[in-house]
Amino acid sequence: MTDLSPFYGESGGQVGDRGAIRRAGLAFDVSDTQKPVTGVVAHHGKVREGTLAVGDEVVLEVDGARRSATRRNHSATHLLHWALRVVLGEQAAQKGSLVGPDRLRFDFSYGKGLTADELTRVEDLVNAKVLTNAPVLTEVLPIDQAKARGAMAIFEEKYGDVVRVLTMTPDSVELCGGTHARALGDIGLFKIMSEGGVAAGVRRIEAATGLNALAYVRDIEGTLRSAAKTLRSGTADLPDKIERLIERERQLEKEVGDLKRKVAQGGGGSSAGAEDRLAAARPLSGGHVGKAIALRVDGLDAAMLREIAEQSRDKLGDAAVLVVSVDGPKVQLVVTVSKSLVAVLKAGDLVKQVAAVVGGSGGGRPDMAQAGGTDVAKVDEAMVRFYELTAG
Repeated sequence: MTDLSPFYGESGGQVGDRGAIRRAGLAFDVSDTQKPVTGVVAHHGKVREGTLAVGDEVVLEVDGARRSATRRNHSATHLLHWALRVVLGEQAAQKGSLVGPDRLRFDFSYGKGLTADELTRVEDLVNAKVLTNAPVLTEVLPIDQAKARGAMAIFEEKYGDVVRVLTMTPDSVELCGGTHARALGDIGLFKIMSEGGVAAGVRRIEAATGLNALAYVRDIEGTLRSAAKTLRSGTADLPDKIERLIERERQLEKEVGDLKRKVAQGGGGSSAGAEDRLAAARPLSGGHVGKAIALRVDGLDAAMLREIAEQSRDKLGDAAVLVVSVDGPKVQLVVTVSKSLVAVLKAGDLVKQVAAVVGGSGGGRPDMAQAGGTDVAKVDEAMVRFYELTAG
């Protein structure tokens, strides 16, 4: 601690300064600055060279580039607050912020996510203000006089009898003790990077200014150019090219699904192949009229399994059908039971007991149920268990 310090201690959402403390034979790197109690500035860091003793006369040097970037972001935070109230209404009140050299984070009250149009309007308002290059006026005034000017108090800050008033055009007058740009033009480009919810009724915007905003835009441009190169397209044609590829993928997925379905139903979709598979059906136990069959058709999704199960059940007449599919480390099971049999065999009960064999669980309606499991090695045992429950 020194008797005076140009370093800004973390407060009001703004991070503390970094820099150095020096004298001949001494180099102390300041990695953070805090205000542990009112009136005290604590420099956190490490002695890189020499020794430091009480009574030493030293030179304190703030990292100017880092401070300037932080100032730009802090001033932009105030403009963002103003723009949000213009676009969303007075309900968009500040609920917290974090201002550093790389970006700003701003939390505000609002009940739903912002649309792309709303975010664009907010950006446009802030950047239009920046282009006015209006001076940023800082005054120290009695709290009553500040309130009379319409100065807005920031989220749950504590203020004394004398306050610091920051004016960025008559639209934005707020109480703030942080460091700021000298004129709005110093902020440079303002760019929103993300928007999302952080709590019930609270949204968060992260944004960048100046060279950091330019770097963000260039990073996006680089990604677009890379994607365009991969797809052999110009960046302007990229959305159409992606849409065509997605549509083509849907068509291919449908064709693959149709082929899988035909193979699963007996090979090439022939009725003879399907009949051969169903010929293995066994009579139900307990003297009940009907049949039971367990089929394995790997690589299919749940929708296809349900379709195959229903088709097999309908072809057999009164029946209980299990269809099992293995896809990598996962097992999927579907059980369907004819409505005429649900009084004695319930699909939900059957699938739970069969799924337990492969380390899974599931459930559903009396006539249709599905489950999943992870023990691929016990699929055959699960099919045997199904026959034990239905055909004896």
